[in-house]
Amino acid sequence: MHKRDHYLKLLVSFQDQPLIKVITGMRRSGKSYLMALYRNHLLHQGISENRIITMNFESFDFADITNAKQLYTAVRSKINSADRHYILLDEVQLVDQWEKAVNAFRVDLDADITITGSNAYLLSSELSTLIAGRYVEIRLLPLSFQENLDFSGQTDQNERMAAFGRYLRYGSLPTITSLPEDPEVIRIYLSGIYNTVMMKDVIARNKIRDGALLHRVMVFLAKNIGNPISAKSISDYLTSSGHKISAETVDSYLDMLENAFIIYRADRYDARGKTILKKWAKYYIVDTGIRNELLGFGNADFGRVYENIVYFELIRRGYQVTIGKVDNLEVDFVATKSDKTAYYQVAATLADPNTRQRELRSLLDIRDNYEKVILSMDTYPYPTDEQGVLLRNIVDFLQENK
Repeated sequence: MHKRDHYLKLLVSFQDQPLIKVITGMRRSGKSYLMALYRNHLLHQGISENRIITMNFESFDFADITNAKQLYTAVRSKINSADRHYILLDEVQLVDQWEKAVNAFRVDLDADITITGSNAYLLSSELSTLIAGRYVEIRLLPLSFQENLDFSGQTDQNERMAAFGRYLRYGSLPTITSLPEDPEVIRIYLSGIYNTVMMKDVIARNKIRDGALLHRVMVFLAKNIGNPISAKSISDYLTSSGHKISAETVDSYLDMLENAFIIYRADRYDARGKTILKKWAKYYIVDTGIRNELLGFGNADFGRVYENIVYFELIRRGYQVTIGKVDNLEVDFVATKSDKTAYYQVAATLADPNTRQRELRSLLDIRDNYEKVILSMDTYPYPTDEQGVLLRNIVDFLQENK
């Protein structure tokens, strides 16, 4: 099996702790695969198969388990000793009142519990009340660029730019790496994933009547990656285009899309006042392939796609990511974790002197000593420092954690 070491290490770090491990993420981003990696890890530790209870509720094998009582009874029937058991429940939100059964496992059994779900409502349900402070969320993203190379078997560094081009175009969902490199085949696959997420995790879940209007909101977001927007700006645009919708409805749609993990929100951060500004956030789409499927694969707006990819790479590395505001200037990303902060600008190229000066100015106007970086597709034989700002190649940056 291909490795997803970062996420597996997170899971293993909480093994045998009194915490329920909750793996969340968009459909087809690899949650079931990560669960299988964790199961293999347990087997390699010498834990016998009969102590590992695995149930995937998207499988017809478990279609008769529809409520908490049936789930509890089914799991208890598989426990034949006083030894610790490992309970792995995939897409558990498909079981009615599943949280009551999971909490009962925690109370009644000597068990290590791991669950997955494709919607953030998983953690806004009764579970958060029943097990407050007793669970950890591991939010899974599609493949990083380095993981994409590993999954596709690409080892020749001389061909990495061609591989990066495919990554930009087709995205980072794990299955993409095993499909033929045929644009029509990949388009059909991505369209199916998008429609499934929208129908099951957004429209059906929230009982939305006008799916076409929701789709228009999603297309607007795809076109405006990297632009600060608000619910009102979306409402005004769609209404002027003949699709009347209130800002309040747009705001609720944005929440629903975030909860399905198909978009992520980056708030604005005042780098001088050190405060979060709630208006005019940026939104990023979790997979660039889905964005390209929405807008057409001929869309060549690489600058926005580079920014989208860097945003999720910073999230993967454990940063909280906001947009920087310095007076009237913008910094693409302020990345923070623990006591570390770094500022990032993302550009296609710095070849134009005006572009170079503009990107530098936003960073140089921040009067602190935290790391400041400009990422572009320009090549450097080694990281270059200009006036205290580090200039880096995007692809080098994406592979630096290899």
